[in-house]
Amino acid sequence: MGNVFAEITLKNGSDFVRCKDGSISDKDIRSVTVNALVDTGTVSIVINEDICQKLGLTIVGIRTATLAGGGKIDCKITEPVRIHWKNRDVFCQAVVLPEGEVLLGVIPLEFMDLVVDPVSEQLVGAHGDRIINRIM
Repeated sequence: MGNVFAEITLKNGSDFVRCKDGSISDKDIRSVTVNALVDTGTVSIVINEDICQKLGLTIVGIRTATLAGGGKIDCKITEPVRIHWKNRDVFCQAVVLPEGEVLLGVIPLEFMDLVVDPVSEQLVGAHGDRIINRIM
């Protein structure tokens, strides 16, 4: 199976909440649309410094991450980002690497009830168009 990419929109989570409470308008929410690599070996969402700056995300911590090759790197962790794919969305903290493509990992995939279809090599709803989340 080849690489699977998905077009997603990332929004500053704080901006999104402020829009909902009327503090800012919808057009003031900082957002970017990217073609993310769906990576089931990645836990969260991984963005680069450029996207972090475009979204105006606040860094809330530093964590050590293990890279695919086994190496370790200290990464910035952001405030929640709103991840939107088609009719689904989730808030998730992002891991920031200095550069590279956006990686969409298993936590946001699970919360949006998405899986990789190996036959069509596409991201699809695990239960079709119906979103079902496991609570326990």
